[in-house]
Amino acid sequence: FFKYMQRTRKIDSHPFETVRAPKIDDTLPKTLSLEDVDRLLSFQPKSDYDFRDKAFLELLYSSGLRVSEAISVNLSSFESDFTFVRVVGKGNKERMLPVGKYAKYAIQKWLDIREVSADKDVLFTNKFGKRITARAMQERLYNLSLRQGMSPVNPHMLRHSFATHLLESSGDLRSIQEMLGHSSLSTTQIYT
Repeated sequence: FFKYMQRTRKIDSHPFETVRAPKIDDTLPKTLSLEDVDRLLSFQPKSDYDFRDKAFLELLYSSGLRVSEAISVNLSSFESDFTFVRVVGKGNKERMLPVGKYAKYAIQKWLDIREVSADKDVLFTNKFGKRITARAMQERLYNLSLRQGMSPVNPHMLRHSFATHLLESSGDLRSIQEMLGHSSLSTTQIYT
């Protein structure tokens, strides 16, 4: 307001010109322990869409995907018999990521039972055969985590957990940066 008043020449100087806002500390990302990830992913699918959810969550965790990247995955995104997945992340940057064996198995189980939609290439579909939305998967994960007796979990917590667990086991921050699709190493350093 005072900058506006000064710019429109209603006042000569404003009283807060030398005052700086306090620096807010970065909060650490919320992660799950290995035991919590195991607890979350150990649920036994009962319905067709439970198989889809299991495949989705296994892919999120094994490859460190954002929810938007995971829902955009098509069958044509995979290479080498579902061993690698190509995703397009922020800034339209493409990257190739490994797919874990549990994710690969869960995806295969989902493909065995899913009804083929109008667009046969879409991997994760809703009950209408359309690509599922990020919001729907967030809600499914929220409800699943409560069913598993856990605090509410969101998809980004799986991404943070992936990065944290990988850093703990390998210590290779540069590789984690590439896998997460961060353009700056300083963004990835929060996991240290």
